[in-house]
Order: sequence, then structure tokens, then C-alpha cells
Amino acid sequence: MKVRLAAAFLALMSTMVFVVRATAPADISGTWQFSVDLENGGHGDPTFLFKQDKETLTGTYDGPLGQYNVTGTVKDNKAVFGFEFTNDDQKHKATYTATVESATRMTGSMEITDGPKGKWTATKK
Repeated sequence: MKVRLAAAFLALMSTMVFVVRATAPADISGTWQFSVDLENGGHGDPTFLFKQDKETLTGTYDGPLGQYNVTGTVKDNKAVFGFEFTNDDQKHKATYTATVESATRMTGSMEITDGPKGKWTATKK
């Protein structure tokens, strides 16, 4: 009986198709030029330098707010990254949410705690 059950199980398994999708995160390592338009009418063109290790993102921001270290994550074609900074003796956090559209283009939104929000586009240098 055990032999027949095992044979039936193997026969069933051989007719089933299993699809496993393992999607690697988009790789955004490198230098990116951003164009940020804020809701309050402000505009900035910061540069981000990213280094990616699987889903972990590190790097630097160089722009209107100064120079800061960046941390974040990348999953599939989505990324979230940002940095903390001090302005007028108050601590803030800038958070960028991205959709990676191609190897050389990203778009998304950004927000600063207790500050403006905006939309942005970025191209890889």
C-alpha cells in the first residue's frame, strides 16, 4: 500500500508545474542626477551616489540641503532612501520613494518631515 501511495504521489507531482519567481532587485548603483520640484514652488537638482548590496542601499546626497550620507532599501523596481539633516537647529528627515523605470531613469516623490513634499525625476550619469 505504501508503495502504491508513493508511486501515486510521484505521478501527481510529475504532472504539476511549479513556477517560482525570484526577482532580483533593480540595481541603482552609480551616480544619479535628480530634478526635484516641490509643492511650494521650490526646485533643486541634487546628485545622489548610490552603492547597492542586494536590497541594501547606501550612498551620499549632494544638493541644496548640503552633503549627507544616504541609507535605504531596494525591492524589485521600488526603492526608498533618505537622510537626516539639521536646519535652524531642528532635525529633519528627507525621504525619497522611487520607481525604477529603466537602468538609467527613476521617478518618484519626496517629503521632508515638517517640511515640503515634491515630485522628482532622475537620470543616471
